[in-house]
Amino acid sequence: MPKLVIVESPAKAKTIGKYLGRGYKVTASMGHIRDLPASQLGIDVEHGYAPKYITIKGKTKLVKELKAEAKQCDGVLLATDPDREGEAISWHLANVLGLDPAAPNRVTFDEITKKGVKEGMAHPRAIDMNLFNAQQARRELDRLVGYKLSPFLWRKVRRGLSAGRVQSVAVRLIRDRELEIEHFKPEEYWNIDASLKPQGRGAAFTARLSATAAGKKLTVTNKEQADAILAALEGKEYVVSKLEKGKRHRVPAPPFITSTLQQEASRRYGFSATRTMRAAQTLYEGVDIAGHGTVGLITYMRTDSLRIADEAAAAAKSYIGGRWGENYVCKTKRSWKSRSAANAQDAHEAIRPSMPELTPDEVENSISGDTAKLYRLIWSRFMASQMADCVQDTVSATIAAGDYLFRASGFHVTFDGFTALYEEATDDKQKKETALPELTQGETLALKKLTADQKFTQPPPLYTEATLIHALEENGIGRPSTYAPIITTIVDRGYVEKEQKKLKTTPLGQAVNQVMLEQFPDIVDVTFSAEMEKKLDVVESGEADWVQTVDEFYKGFEKSLEAAEKNMEGKKVKVAEIPTDEICDKCGKPMVIKSGRYGKFVACSGFPECRNAHPIVKDTGGLCPLCGGHMLVKKSAKGRVYYGCDKFPTCNFMTWDEPVPDKCPQCGATLFKKKGQLYCAKDGCGYVK
Repeated sequence: MPKLVIVESPAKAKTIGKYLGRGYKVTASMGHIRDLPASQLGIDVEHGYAPKYITIKGKTKLVKELKAEAKQCDGVLLATDPDREGEAISWHLANVLGLDPAAPNRVTFDEITKKGVKEGMAHPRAIDMNLFNAQQARRELDRLVGYKLSPFLWRKVRRGLSAGRVQSVAVRLIRDRELEIEHFKPEEYWNIDASLKPQGRGAAFTARLSATAAGKKLTVTNKEQADAILAALEGKEYVVSKLEKGKRHRVPAPPFITSTLQQEASRRYGFSATRTMRAAQTLYEGVDIAGHGTVGLITYMRTDSLRIADEAAAAAKSYIGGRWGENYVCKTKRSWKSRSAANAQDAHEAIRPSMPELTPDEVENSISGDTAKLYRLIWSRFMASQMADCVQDTVSATIAAGDYLFRASGFHVTFDGFTALYEEATDDKQKKETALPELTQGETLALKKLTADQKFTQPPPLYTEATLIHALEENGIGRPSTYAPIITTIVDRGYVEKEQKKLKTTPLGQAVNQVMLEQFPDIVDVTFSAEMEKKLDVVESGEADWVQTVDEFYKGFEKSLEAAEKNMEGKKVKVAEIPTDEICDKCGKPMVIKSGRYGKFVACSGFPECRNAHPIVKDTGGLCPLCGGHMLVKKSAKGRVYYGCDKFPTCNFMTWDEPVPDKCPQCGATLFKKKGQLYCAKDGCGYVK
């Protein structure tokens, strides 16, 4: 009889089944099989916070099938993902199938390759109860907050609302940033730049006013001061008074962890955190690669550890030496300290290709789209981390002119090192250093132009998914597996919306956030939330009791809830409505923008007396290729944007492809954009650019 191996997904089952062969039967649990009931709290607060787990709706048949398969097999091995959630799924499977959690029936795979599966199968262990208890504590905390707070918000703000322990902090971070921007007072300053050129040779370069001749740092704060300096510099010589030359090494970024992968994919490709993790999950679980069969292309993707196996580093260096030459190989062992070193789940490695020798070019015939882009990113980042430093010759010049000093700095790359393959994307739009011409100390430079530009200090930018994930990580809020769900949840709940990659709170989000700040300050306090995460990590390490940890939190939360009920007795928070220029054609009152279950819509401000409402109509400026009507931005029931004719239902034309302002040069119709191409949708035209 074969042994039964249970994993989460059919894709993972297929990959692992190929490596295990006939002696094993691999099947999937399709994620969690049990959870707390949706219709009630499901936690016996009076008796040690005992959870009341039930089979998830729709999983009853699957559980029966798993029980039947277990009876027909010679033992069961639980091979769910190697993290808190995976450990919890294994514990529930053991419970349902009558397995002893203390028996060695748990196996984990950090990579789903022949070597990784063989390694995992060779080291079965008992279910890690500390890991499970940490997950159980987290689940109960989230349930207690959600089920106790949601009814309160229903009564005090609006029906149908819900609140979350970690999500509430994320909304606060976004709202605090908005308020910081609103209250920001710009300060005037002036940049005085001299365009200079060596006499009779080299290119011109720019030097910036930095100090007085005595070396005192100088900041120009108004036009009068700028004009006075320009007048004082009239006719003055520009002399190189000091030259500092040096050499610097740029080191590559470390391999990805969950947060940095999500941030880089957002910056480079505009991927949401959820989209990134979906593609990473596919790469981890296994894809069919020509010449290799089904293989997991990357190591486990939910990790905050920067550790790399010696074997993987050696394989990378071997490839680098053959591809770029031995001088491109890092001669030392690179190591990086995790940002949250105390909490890093070092059981895993950083995210890396499971087979470094398998290049993105080799796999691109077998995978495409998001998975191909993400594999190239992960492979390039990992390979670059094992390459030699980029070496630069630097020069910093101080230029004296009258009573003032100007500064210019630049560099010249003498060895490109890891930058031959990869450089990290950045949100920083600041002007970067460039090379300076050859300069000698004491030489006089020719002034080409002297300019004074008025500037104003800028507020911090609104959060994007990438910068919010960075902030959550920096503040110790959430863990690798939670970043994507946090953002998805606050957007789905209508508390936050995405506008051209920027995250902004909605009037509803602002109202809920204000209630939370006033009545439940601990829940939305960044430091308190970070401390809670640390306590859960202590449970995971086996140094704290999970029941006691939940109890300490709940007692304080319960007092806050009682106080909030008294503070807001008889009160209700009004959610601000966004005014429009439109007047209701039924009662004459102004129309306002409201948010509902399916997004925003326009409604009469006289509700409930007047129930006039209609969807928000956004004209793209494009024309329908069938009837010439206006192409409007629309949303499907699942919230996906598409484009449809305003003559619907008379004209049924719709497309997922965005209309653009450009007109077809052949027929004059509106062009549409699809996968980097512009095309004409008019019958018989066929124009493509």
